Amino acid sequence: MSQDRGSHQTGSLTASALMPAPVTAADVEEAVRQAVATLTSALTADWRLPAGELAWDCWETLEHTADGLFAYAAQLGPARPPLDGFVPLRWQRDRPDGPPNVVFVDRTVGPAGLLQVLETGGALLAAMVRTVSPQVRAFHAYGVSDPEGFAAMGVVETQVHTHDVAAGLALPWAPSADLCDRALARLFPEAPKNTDRWPTLLWATGRAELHDHPRRSFERWHSTPLGEKALP
Repeated sequence: MSQDRGSHQTGSLTASALMPAPVTAADVEEAVRQAVATLTSALTADWRLPAGELAWDCWETLEHTADGLFAYAAQLGPARPPLDGFVPLRWQRDRPDGPPNVVFVDRTVGPAGLLQVLETGGALLAAMVRTVSPQVRAFHAYGVSDPEGFAAMGVVETQVHTHDVAAGLALPWAPSADLCDRALARLFPEAPKNTDRWPTLLWATGRAELHDHPRRSFERWHSTPLGEKALP
């Protein structure tokens, strides 16, 4: 009996060791910290340049990122988070082809102010992820999600949109592999496991090809907690 129990424990530990740790509030903070550290070097650049392959400029793209972090925090905020729609904030666009946001930054303050708003959005999301119960569920268009899911979404939004902005501003950008790994495991369980993590996240979000995996069109990620049935 003791040998059977020992074998079972060893197998469990081995399986656990192969599973990435959950995405946490600290991961959101670290993703934002890395983004700000990179983009601070371009405070005097022209942020009206297109952000990579997007139809938005660099300012709009990072503004959208800050807005997304705020919106994810807002979804977790009510005593009874909505399961069938977003918190009823008023979304609008600065121009017809721009991103729909709730959060807009005064352009007269320049990129330093924009980065400050990004940090604020990250802090709000991290605080909500730390505060609410892991059992809380809230609506997202890609599936009702939990606090870890919203944290993972915040990490991915920050990493890939920083990639877009960095491409527009000709900056090097490569976030840490461990953050990418945890986000991939939570939101893209179908992604290859034996490839470099950052290129794999770019592939998963439709931004790059990957060895032996043709470029794909991004449609959605897996917001619903793994193992739970998505609500209709």
